[in-house]
Amino acid sequence: MFPSSFGIKDKWYQTGALLMLALCFVAYALSETAFFLVLPFGFLLVLATILNWKFIYWILIASLPVSIFLDLGPVSTTLPDEPLMGLFLMVFLVLYASNPKVLPEWWWRNPIVLIVVLQFVWLFIPFIFSEEKLISFKFIVAKSWFLASFFLLPIVAFRDKKDLVMAFKLLLVPMIISMFIIVARHAIAGLDFESVEFAIKPLYYNHVEYSTVISMFFPLVYIAWLLVDKRRPLLKLTLLFCVIFFLPAIYLTYARAAMLAVIFAFAVNIAIRMRLAGFIMPVFYAALIALLVFMVNNNKYIAFRPNYEKTYMHRDFADHIVATFRGTDMSSMERIHRWIAAIRMSQDRPITGYGPNSFYYYYKPYALPMFRTYVSRNEEKSTTHNYYLFMLVGQGVPAMLLYGVLVMVVFVQAQRIYYRFRDPFYKKVTMGVIMVFAAGFVNNFFSELIETHKVGALFYLSLAVLIILDRKSKQLSDREKSLLH
Repeated sequence: MFPSSFGIKDKWYQTGALLMLALCFVAYALSETAFFLVLPFGFLLVLATILNWKFIYWILIASLPVSIFLDLGPVSTTLPDEPLMGLFLMVFLVLYASNPKVLPEWWWRNPIVLIVVLQFVWLFIPFIFSEEKLISFKFIVAKSWFLASFFLLPIVAFRDKKDLVMAFKLLLVPMIISMFIIVARHAIAGLDFESVEFAIKPLYYNHVEYSTVISMFFPLVYIAWLLVDKRRPLLKLTLLFCVIFFLPAIYLTYARAAMLAVIFAFAVNIAIRMRLAGFIMPVFYAALIALLVFMVNNNKYIAFRPNYEKTYMHRDFADHIVATFRGTDMSSMERIHRWIAAIRMSQDRPITGYGPNSFYYYYKPYALPMFRTYVSRNEEKSTTHNYYLFMLVGQGVPAMLLYGVLVMVVFVQAQRIYYRFRDPFYKKVTMGVIMVFAAGFVNNFFSELIETHKVGALFYLSLAVLIILDRKSKQLSDREKSLLH
């Protein structure tokens, strides 16, 4: 077992806190700089983390759904979760330095861990060749605290059932509250297609991020409803209400990928029950390769170029869906515009890419003018709108292949874990976790939101919990075998 604190005595905490507070007030009085009024809170947070880092970790988990996005000009951040993630990167480094067994041997043997570690190590190769060193460095730093907070520390923090339940509750309550606020603001604005962007600010960067988060979390709410015993009717009814509330909330995001993600998550549920998880990604990749070959052969993709004058953003969602199939929807055609540019870019730097998060700075000369739309100026500096291509352009073919293999391994391993468990709780939680991952996979096929704080947290938490469940399933299976003999 690993400590949830660093063994600092309470009296030292109290003395240090009072001294720091006094010094900051003196500094503020002398300089009239507001920074010295904020500094004590940061100091107290660090001391509280030293006393009981796990308690502060729960605060980080609870803050994810309600953290706000702040654009501060040259830099942007999310509060309070991003500073907390930076803090927990330090916590992990201290824990690991004091005891390397904080990451046990069984953790290193898991294939998911191997792939994620290789992904992170490979990041430094494209960084070396990146011409946007500062952008790429910031990407690596953010990836570091993502992995520390949501991929590494859960191995220590999530020890048993009550920890998993606690994490779920701490995510659910603030998420439901934030969703009520968003839906209420959306209703006041008319519940139309255009006003959703107004309703989600400042909790989310845009409606795509919001739709991705709630579509990823929805399977866990559904699984929690299944898990609650009928002898607790009030709790079961409350969770049923949450399940019902999520469905129209997802629809009202007017995000096609999120709706498709929910459908895919339940399709994966069925596939695992039928022991077909191993076929999901091979079939998907085969279909994707066949489509690409068809499009590239004799340049057939040119026939799908948009009509610049008739391709625009539709105000009504029904028109938006119809336009998607007709090829006259601006957001869909702009995705194709970026995808073509990304594929053409990759031919010049297939191995190292252009550097992590560098797509925006180099893609426009590679874009085909015949596929441009009214938003091709890309004033918001968005990227590829496809995570495979995001990896390909920024980090090269090896990074894209590693992500592709990761997805396959996760589905296969989830099925093995599911059938290894006899405990209904762990069995259903395994299903819920892989459904979260499945929903995230679909959303990120049309975006690259794994690098954002809320989506990235759910993505890496799902992987970490799956690794923990793999270990737990093997322990319980070995115990049952020993009892039989």
